Amino acid sequence: MFCTKCGAQLTDDAKFCAACGTPAGQAPQPQSQILPQPSLTQAAEKKYRYAGFWIRFLAHLIDQIVISIVGFVFFIIALVFTAGSVVSLSDLEDIDNLDPAVILGLIGGWVIFIIVTSVAQWLYYAFMESSASRGTLGKMALGLQVIGRDGETINFARASGRYFAKFLSAMILMVGYIMAGFTAKKQGLHDILADTYVVKQRDSLDYE
Repeated sequence: MFCTKCGAQLTDDAKFCAACGTPAGQAPQPQSQILPQPSLTQAAEKKYRYAGFWIRFLAHLIDQIVISIVGFVFFIIALVFTAGSVVSLSDLEDIDNLDPAVILGLIGGWVIFIIVTSVAQWLYYAFMESSASRGTLGKMALGLQVIGRDGETINFARASGRYFAKFLSAMILMVGYIMAGFTAKKQGLHDILADTYVVKQRDSLDYE
């Protein structure tokens, strides 16, 4: 019989190894290892640097301004059609006695409008971030890109997953977004879940 730690020969009735003190028959305990936090590959880190919280926040504001302007235009169009329907049916004189079918029609129209705008916003983020630009208009304006660990362009499904993960980031009192300000890789919760990174391309003056 031999010691499982140092390999010294033991007698059959030995309780401990005389050389190192290891109990006889005990298997060596593997050393615990702390796995490093996933990050960009070495090649990708030479080309990109992680984008901080505030520049990402500014890009988000630009996107929301764009979305709000487009949404406002469609809102005005919907409002004109809705108001026109009410006037043509009742001339705004007897709102309380409107036909229930008309009321349901108006409510249904607004529900459809909300659904369409929600789907449009999802497609805007998913298509733009999985396109050759790798970012929305706000990110493009500030030189930001959304990439995978190897610096690759993410596909539409992954970009969609990142978009819907933002709802989880928002549900926990926006902590998921704030995480981008203090995590080592500047990732929000939705970035971690989608295994993506928001980066800015390095230039010749960037020696970080």
